[in-house]
Amino acid sequence: MTGERQHIVVMGVSGCGKTTVGEQLAAALGWSFAEGDRYHPQANIDKMATGIPLTDEDRWPWLRILADRIGAEERAGRSSVLTCSSLRRSYRDLLRSGGGWVRFVHLHGTREVLAGRLGARTGHFFPSDLLDSQLATLEPLDADEDSIVVDVALDTETQVRESLRHLGLA
Repeated sequence: MTGERQHIVVMGVSGCGKTTVGEQLAAALGWSFAEGDRYHPQANIDKMATGIPLTDEDRWPWLRILADRIGAEERAGRSSVLTCSSLRRSYRDLLRSGGGWVRFVHLHGTREVLAGRLGARTGHFFPSDLLDSQLATLEPLDADEDSIVVDVALDTETQVRESLRHLGLA
């Protein structure tokens, strides 16, 4: 395992398993963990809960908060794991601006698998009918982004193991 400080952003559309995989990655590495959705302003949560997709104008303040959190972890000398949909390249660029070495684990799956997961989920503000808007917004990772893609059809343990292996942290 590398000793260099880094910040892993577990990304993907709603329902892909970001929180579960992120928590397990953080636990395996002994790093701090933050669930990005907890940093959404209430207005964003209310908007999504009523089935209205967020706009870039809605997302920018939230993304700045997350970038600041990455920066705070970096300044404190800690590596971290954060969950954030990170759907567009520009969003990922903003997260990288927080400071330090920021890497992405994209949890990717078919629409059918993701819709099934969203339909089975309870207690979350994100309605399943917004999945298509997130899939339409999602921009694939570019070759110059420090990232890996993990198939959500794999069981969680395998997703975590593969993430650690491909990131060189196993």
